[in-house]
Amino acid sequence: MKFAKAPPLRVTAALMFIALFTGGVREIRNSYGGVADFPCASSSNQEVSIAVEEGATGSDIAQSLLKNGVVKSSAAFFNVAVSDERSKRIAPGSHRVQLGLCSKDALNQLLDPKRITGLINIFEGEWNSEVISAMQGVGFSKNDIAQAIDQVKLPMGIASLEGLLFPAQYSFAKNTSAQSAINSMVERGILEITKSGIAAGSEKYSSQKLLTIASIVQAEADLKDFSKVSRVIRNRLEKGMQLQMDSTVHYVKKVRGKIFLSTASTLLKSDYNTYRRYGLPPGPIGNPGAAAMKAAVNPQAGDWLYFITVAPGDTRFTSSNDQFNLWKAEYKKNLRAGAFRSTK
Repeated sequence: MKFAKAPPLRVTAALMFIALFTGGVREIRNSYGGVADFPCASSSNQEVSIAVEEGATGSDIAQSLLKNGVVKSSAAFFNVAVSDERSKRIAPGSHRVQLGLCSKDALNQLLDPKRITGLINIFEGEWNSEVISAMQGVGFSKNDIAQAIDQVKLPMGIASLEGLLFPAQYSFAKNTSAQSAINSMVERGILEITKSGIAAGSEKYSSQKLLTIASIVQAEADLKDFSKVSRVIRNRLEKGMQLQMDSTVHYVKKVRGKIFLSTASTLLKSDYNTYRRYGLPPGPIGNPGAAAMKAAVNPQAGDWLYFITVAPGDTRFTSSNDQFNLWKAEYKKNLRAGAFRSTK
């Protein structure tokens, strides 16, 4: 049975921000003096690496920029930074910036994620295997990551790490250990499952099951349909029906963006294959974002048992198998006509 396609991955716009700019301008002026500034748009082609440590203040960053020849005056940079709310979004990590910048351009380069080394994006719905690959891509070793994962202490009621590496942008300073990096992701995940209500569980569903539901919701639906898909999952479970979710098979096969699911794929022998087995899979099928977590705990009221995306952006819900089959025919017609060709 064909349910909704897996939507494109979305990045959660949530850097691990810290309030960097503390202290007063007077302190900076007294320490470094002057407010001279380089002209804008007159920077050197040379670049330097500026390390922003976790918990660094505006004073720390201004001094580092001055000492490395990026800005002409720490006070000028501080003046620009404290008057610009974006300065609070400078991420910890190593930033590549040009020499001889005016303070405004220096701030812009510090805010440019493309200039951050060691930047890891975890997308909503991403698998832990993909997160591990991203970590290796910025220099963490495979062995260090494996050892870090072995040392993770899972919260009460959660049986696996899948689903706990919260989707966000993370930037880690040079020499950050794999253990510290993994712990940062897990701590954020625990915070979010607590805020969503997943950690507390419910009368019918444990925290592990709710997190698993959230991961399926994330993989199956667009944001606007999260709470409806959550209700479909519950309704099918409570009626003793197979979930028959394409996303759980995609998780087994480690494929994305496949709208059509072959009959052979539905016959795969796996505890995660919800076309063969009843109930939820044994654990999450990815790392859900905050909205999917919330939907898992708070499904929309409805009697729906089926849903299908008949065309991009057009997902329909029904309690009738006959209606579902009519929509399925419409979906196949649109598929043959190429309506899904641009879907990734």
